[in-house]
Amino acid sequence: MWQSWTNAILGIWLISAAFLGLDPAVSIWNDLIVGVVVAISSFTIVKDKQWQGWLAMVFAAWTIIAAFVPPLTGGIGCVYNDLISGLIITIAGIASMGRKHEERLA
Repeated sequence: MWQSWTNAILGIWLISAAFLGLDPAVSIWNDLIVGVVVAISSFTIVKDKQWQGWLAMVFAAWTIIAAFVPPLTGGIGCVYNDLISGLIITIAGIASMGRKHEERLA
């Protein structure tokens, strides 16, 4: 359960980070879209479907990659924001898939 709340909070953070005005325009759209998808998928993780964890991990991987794409980086703060958010979303996505696997075995 903590996995879905963690991803929801980080999705909302990415949405709000897009509006802080610290990123270049391309990064704003990147953070906004990734934040919306991660937040929506994390709210549905509660329904015990494994695809939400995979979806969160795919978008987390993109967030990590986007931290190193020159047109998407607006400074070191934006890079760290994307890296840390992407890593935590990945960890929570993996943990949510493991939890569902254990519940199916029980």
